[in-house]
Amino acid sequence: MASYFLRNIVPNHRHALKDRPILHVLFSLTWIQWALLFSGWLAWTCDAIDFFSVSLSVTRLQTQFKKPKASTITTAITLTLLFRPMGAAIFGTLSDRFGRKWPLVLNLLLCAVFELGSGFVQTFHQFLAVRSLFGIAMGGIWGLASSTALENLPVEVRGLASGVLQEGYAAGYLFAAVMNLRLVPETTATWRSLFWAASGISLFAACVRAVLPESSMFLRAKAAERARGTTTAVRTGRFWAGMRVMLKKHWAYCIYAVLLTAGLSFLSHGSQDLYPTYLTKSKGFNNYQSTVATIIGNCGAIAGGAAAGFSSQYIGRRLAMAILVLLAGAFIPLWILPTSFGALSAGAFFIQFGVQGALGVVPIQLAELSPPAFRATFPGVAYQFGAMVASASSQIEATGGDHLKTTLIVDGKPTTVPNYATVQGIFIGIAAVFTLFVIILGPENHGSHFEKHKVAFEEDSVSDELVVEHDAERKSAGSQYRREIDEKETADVAVV
Repeated sequence: MASYFLRNIVPNHRHALKDRPILHVLFSLTWIQWALLFSGWLAWTCDAIDFFSVSLSVTRLQTQFKKPKASTITTAITLTLLFRPMGAAIFGTLSDRFGRKWPLVLNLLLCAVFELGSGFVQTFHQFLAVRSLFGIAMGGIWGLASSTALENLPVEVRGLASGVLQEGYAAGYLFAAVMNLRLVPETTATWRSLFWAASGISLFAACVRAVLPESSMFLRAKAAERARGTTTAVRTGRFWAGMRVMLKKHWAYCIYAVLLTAGLSFLSHGSQDLYPTYLTKSKGFNNYQSTVATIIGNCGAIAGGAAAGFSSQYIGRRLAMAILVLLAGAFIPLWILPTSFGALSAGAFFIQFGVQGALGVVPIQLAELSPPAFRATFPGVAYQFGAMVASASSQIEATGGDHLKTTLIVDGKPTTVPNYATVQGIFIGIAAVFTLFVIILGPENHGSHFEKHKVAFEEDSVSDELVVEHDAERKSAGSQYRREIDEKETADVAVV
């Protein structure tokens, strides 16, 4: 059994040999393809800026709302993550039914409104309420951004694009950290200015998407349906029929996708959400140093995402993720044991290189496994349900740190502080083992040409779902299939 799973994770190199050189493909991209990739990346970057505004402001929010424990403030992070699946279902359905453009524009505008509102609240209960509503808006971004970016690109560059797209999240965290470092201390509004700036960036991203055209798949499909004279009611009926088939036929893939994204979300949120607080409370660094270390870590994340996405095009999606998760696990000691700024920053770089590198493969892995007609709904809902499962990561770590204490020398005197280092090390280690297990046992549909299939409101799109399911099942039997082909080709060569 073990040998089967190990063989099954070995990718099929055959289709990679037929791919065009990646530089040739990159130079052949049109400005519309580049712009849509940028638009998806920017939307996901805004999502991160908005989300991590809370993580970077925990200490200031404690002071603002007179809350002595960090775990109280991180309730806002948990609530945001809990409401994200609702947004993924709402906006994913709108996107698969009506197109990629205007649902994403509306989604970004709502993010801008709720982020702006976060900066005007006066009580902690108001803050929790606004962050919950923001979670609904935030939940739709990932599925719409990834489908917008990837479906308009040639298959040869989708791995690299997946890594670049996903690390928009790390870039957003980096931008938020820079604003927290330079903008917040210089304004009388302090933490509120960070939320207001984030709102403005989301509004800019909505404007960028609004001036770009609809996805080519939807332009083609809508033109064809208009030529046939198909009514709106008929198109809607086809859409819901396809949705029923998708839920019936692909529930197992959905469970796998939720488990995969849950494991990676535990790694991501467990290593990011409380990180600035961990450095200030447990290591004794000031806000400036913790912010710089956060920036260094996110540089590692961006590098890891691009490297993993690119390599996954050649070594396979799951193998790339497995290698990066192992790398992250190997650097846990460097992430928590040192006391110097340089060593801890190096640990942050390599931990995020591994964690976010593995996450960089997720957009293309889920897109290739998804029913083609529901590439916004299926990955988006699965991803956000996984994030919801991991929503309590910062809460668990904050509570554990409040109960597990350590001694820190402050101004020459021993001081008892929360031991976030040990708590986070154990948490990330367990999450890494679980994630690696899910990756190895899971399926893969490497190299899927999902752009050739019909959208959800077209005639026979339901038949497309069954074709894709059959193709994915054939590939999941991959090892035996590839061995038979190899044996046949070897025999042919011997005859020649």
